Amino acid sequence: MDNTKPSTFSLPPRGVKPREKGITAVIDYGPDGFGWTGERGIADLLSCAAEYIDFAKIYALNALLMPSEVVKRIVKLYRDSDVVCYSGGILFEYAYQRNELDLYAAHVGRLGFGAVEISENYIELGKAERLSLVDRFQKQGLSVIYEFGRKNPEHAMQIDELGSLVTSMRDVGVEHVIIEQSEIDMAAAAKPESLRDLAAAPWFANILVETDPYRFPAQHVGMLKDFGAGVNLANVAPGQALRLEGLRRGIGRAVNYSILADERHLQ
Repeated sequence: MDNTKPSTFSLPPRGVKPREKGITAVIDYGPDGFGWTGERGIADLLSCAAEYIDFAKIYALNALLMPSEVVKRIVKLYRDSDVVCYSGGILFEYAYQRNELDLYAAHVGRLGFGAVEISENYIELGKAERLSLVDRFQKQGLSVIYEFGRKNPEHAMQIDELGSLVTSMRDVGVEHVIIEQSEIDMAAAAKPESLRDLAAAPWFANILVETDPYRFPAQHVGMLKDFGAGVNLANVAPGQALRLEGLRRGIGRAVNYSILADERHLQ
């Protein structure tokens, strides 16, 4: 038996960034009921939880709604704390519909973003066009995160279709694919076993599953149970990030403080 005692009083160590599992991607709504994420709010958040936040998405069209100099300073705060800050897919879709992708790329570049999200919530792209857009942004020095799914899906997602898309994205250097929350909700309602198939897929490590901040913590705990404590979660409200890390580790009434009964925590 190993009776070696730790030299410090601490929690078990977490994997260091960039992580392959247990990724937390927050959605920065700006000054909002889910967290007052102006500059000072973000500074406070990061001083407490930067170690547990991997990505931060600037919500919807906030990169246009908010003063550019403020957004620029916010992006820098995240970047300086080793958090990948990216512009959300709705901003891309807005530019795509207006045929202003060059202006869009220049704008996000001026704001200091190093990554953008391509989504098809309200637009539809063919495979060739999708890959061409990825290549276009990468050549402009922007890494790409892809979001799969519609805001208002008409049919439950097919795991094989999603797998083919993830593979095609990985082949061109897109490491992370987000699954739209509405797709997860429809799949869970229509075919719950499909979520088990999703978790068992060999490419699941490349997936970030969108959560619903309005259903915290119950939905998030359910995902930890369904997919494991190391599941990659997106759309986590800033004010929920620290508590989510605790839930992953078995801390909190919602997980019955399992840290006190079980030593097998997320590493």
